[in-house]
Amino acid sequence: MFSHIMVGADDVAAAKTFYDATLGALGVPPGNADDKGRVFYMTPTGIFVITKPINGESACHANGGTIGFAAKSPAEADAWHAAGVANGGTTCEDPPGIREGSLGKLYLAYLRDPTGNKLCVLHRMG
Repeated sequence: MFSHIMVGADDVAAAKTFYDATLGALGVPPGNADDKGRVFYMTPTGIFVITKPINGESACHANGGTIGFAAKSPAEADAWHAAGVANGGTTCEDPPGIREGSLGKLYLAYLRDPTGNKLCVLHRMG
């Protein structure tokens, strides 16, 4: 459904450190910067990008927005969460764990990146 997701960051270097660690825990290679200072994370299923806002204003997070990443296992989700906390992210929502609801049994972990963007990693339990 999506070709790419782009988030703003005032400190792209700090954001790259955070996303290299968290996405690396999910098996994604480190991001590559282009000549405009944007950092791209390329995967077979889509692209994730960090950039300074092109309008020159401060980056901000979406109130009510969440960006979700897929994890292959609860252990991978835990590694993602730990990498985020160790690299400038802050935990939010409930601690990582199983949630049950209308979408079935899910293992979820939540973080805010250094800019405040809300992130989630999800593993669908068998």
